[in-house]
Amino acid sequence: MSQAVFSGETNLLLLLLLIIIPFLFYILKQFKTFLISKSPSIPPGPFPWPIIGNILQIGNEPHLNLTSLAQTYGPLISLRSGNQLLIVGSSPTAAMEILKKQDRNLSGRHVPHVTPAKDLELNKLSLGWAMECNDYWRNLRTLCQGELFSSKAMRSQACIREKKVMEMLEFIGKMEGQVVNIRDLVSAVVFNMLGNIMVSRDLIDLEDESLNIGEMNKLVWEFVEVVSIPNISDLYPILGPLDLQGLRKKYMKLHERSQKIWGEIIKERKEMGKTGNASSQKDFLDALIDNGCPEEQVNILFLELFIAGTGTSSSVIEWTLAELIRNPRCLKIVEDELSRVIYEDFITEIHTSNLTYLQACIKEAMRLYPTSPFLLPHRAVESCQVMNYTIPKDSMILVNIWAIGRDPNYWEDPLVFKPERFINSSLDFKGNDFQFIPFGSGRRMCPGAAMATKHVSLIVASLIHSFDWSLPQGKDPKDMNMNGKYGIDMVKEEPLLLIPKTKSEGKDC
Repeated sequence: MSQAVFSGETNLLLLLLLIIIPFLFYILKQFKTFLISKSPSIPPGPFPWPIIGNILQIGNEPHLNLTSLAQTYGPLISLRSGNQLLIVGSSPTAAMEILKKQDRNLSGRHVPHVTPAKDLELNKLSLGWAMECNDYWRNLRTLCQGELFSSKAMRSQACIREKKVMEMLEFIGKMEGQVVNIRDLVSAVVFNMLGNIMVSRDLIDLEDESLNIGEMNKLVWEFVEVVSIPNISDLYPILGPLDLQGLRKKYMKLHERSQKIWGEIIKERKEMGKTGNASSQKDFLDALIDNGCPEEQVNILFLELFIAGTGTSSSVIEWTLAELIRNPRCLKIVEDELSRVIYEDFITEIHTSNLTYLQACIKEAMRLYPTSPFLLPHRAVESCQVMNYTIPKDSMILVNIWAIGRDPNYWEDPLVFKPERFINSSLDFKGNDFQFIPFGSGRRMCPGAAMATKHVSLIVASLIHSFDWSLPQGKDPKDMNMNGKYGIDMVKEEPLLLIPKTKSEGKDC
């Protein structure tokens, strides 16, 4: 009896030791990491609590909270997100050192656990989530640059964009006097622009009375939503295989749905090639097939391009229109400029380059409301020095362009929508002016920046040229909610709802 009790107590003790020892090792590791993080060579920052780090201080609105912390601790700060060391740059100088001076060492990608790119094999197929700028990444980026984003490619795409805008104007004409959800509308238009450029077909039916956003567009927004949810696996990578929130499982189900959609299109295209029925007009899918890209890579790449292309463009359009509605003076200047420059019933891409004030309005909207307040997170491939501080290897690096765009040290009246600041200014978004980098800079700069600006300029100009817009139910534009909803793409918290009226002096679209 006593032997059995002793044996039971021994087993219980062994079980407790098996539980406690790993926990003690974890606490010691956290303590060691804490000591390292408070080393004088690491950027300053708030006190990180054991286990949770600075999660509570980062909060649900990190672009606001990290901006506030930067005002206390300086333009380069360190925090702990769980047990992940986080470095945040919040000034043009910090951005320049991270994205230019130390671009080679800090150009890795911090990949969320939810994405399939976290797997080493799939990582070789990704453009946006490739963990390092390796040969696979360089070859894919070169292919995209040549076939999608080069000047020659974009000139050949102009007729597609113009056609889709004309279809949009016809659709809005039928909606005259009714409430239009601007975000849904322009998202659908950009989606069809990209759909025709990449696979030569519309992916959304604008004529659907409910403006059905389409299966693929619905998938894109679901992907964005899943990636935007805070994931405990990112805070504590040791828990990654457990997928405690089920986010990885949700992502993979969406991934399977995406594969099915693109798989059918790819199969159809390959069969057309075999039968000799392929179109003489080549699109991006043809280029990928000709280059021997595996089907899994096409699926991942298309998903990344649609997420990046539709979310950012539709958000910039919505913010720009919202600010113009709130600022009648600026809207009148845009309308007068359109009247001077445009003599036809519709606008072409050639016209948009001459719309100086409109371009300034778009830049001002991107300054105030960057669609990616921190860009995508970088990762330190090697330890390096930034602003005389040490950035340890594998640190997650963020550049707070939301804070930079509202810094009173660099912008006069930073919270005021003032497009004139970009008139006769050399500031551009090509990645060389670090006080204005909505598309990033360096190796990881968004390769589709030029295409995105063409989408945005053409759509905004056409909407204003063809229609007068008003808020529903006589709402005062000054009372419009201009708060942003934080996520992988920062969208307007309340969608912009407007009522169109065909301009009296314009012709029927």
